[in-house]
Amino acid sequence: MANNTNFVGLPVIPPNDPSLNAKDPKPRSIRQLFEAREQAEGAGATVRRTIGTPKLRNFTPFLMMDNFDVAIGAGFPDHPHRGQETITYLLKGGVDHEDFAGNKGTLYSGDLQFMTAGRGIVHAEMPHDNGDGSSNNGIQLWVDLPKDLKSCEPRYRDLRANEIPIAKTDDGLVTVKVISGQSLGVDSLQELAYTPVWFLDVEIKPGGKLVQPLPAGWNSFAYTLEGTTTWDTGATSQEVPKYHNTVFEQKGDQVIASVPADAKENARFVLVAGMPLDQPIVQYGPFVLTDPSQVRQAMMDYSTYSNGFERANGWESEIGKTMA
Repeated sequence: MANNTNFVGLPVIPPNDPSLNAKDPKPRSIRQLFEAREQAEGAGATVRRTIGTPKLRNFTPFLMMDNFDVAIGAGFPDHPHRGQETITYLLKGGVDHEDFAGNKGTLYSGDLQFMTAGRGIVHAEMPHDNGDGSSNNGIQLWVDLPKDLKSCEPRYRDLRANEIPIAKTDDGLVTVKVISGQSLGVDSLQELAYTPVWFLDVEIKPGGKLVQPLPAGWNSFAYTLEGTTTWDTGATSQEVPKYHNTVFEQKGDQVIASVPADAKENARFVLVAGMPLDQPIVQYGPFVLTDPSQVRQAMMDYSTYSNGFERANGWESEIGKTMA
């Protein structure tokens, strides 16, 4: 379950991709735009859910994305997963992590964790005590696994803030943290998630513009964290404010984002794209399989501590006890 588990995933930058190599690239249109409203989640946490609501559900390979805010006394105590991956990105503060295999640690601002649940894992994610009573804010993305990888061994890959490549436009008005994927000629680190996902943290100053190619046919969206982003679809432009999710059409080669020169503040958003998986999604909470019988089996395995959940028998996280 350590980071050195053999990587069996797919390449994050598809070779010979027609959109990444397009000679006359076309911008993607906007399919959907909506505000991610606050809701309660876990034990006392608050989230803005961009995927996993009636407005946008099972946007393959994406299952859910939350912009979470969690303070001491709240959190996500011991819970299982099977058949999926999670990507956790800390924007402010920290989150403590512990699982039934003895892995534990803390993610701080700017850090990420790529977790492949595979055949089964039980863990806890709790707010770090920052010493000043402040809350912790971040993003967690749930990603489906290809059906032939759903029974793989669990795996973690922590990505620290200082490991993330940074790309900038020549005028210095756009900065991209290339967490996973490729931007402005800069590639991310490889072998992060098994399911190919691009994850870019973009900040644009007034007067700046980013033209970002995306792999052909991948599903993609952008969630605005700060300011207002203007998206150019070729035929129209659309201003998108903070906490809104912009979902793009699959057709097209690139997305184009900018901030007017007379804007009063920078814009910041995460741009996410993923390779669609041609398979059913059958989900019951944290169990994500392709057939109802597999979900029933997962529930049975978890309750009987078998087929991947053996170490859950008698296990209780230390960090989860703060909820007691």
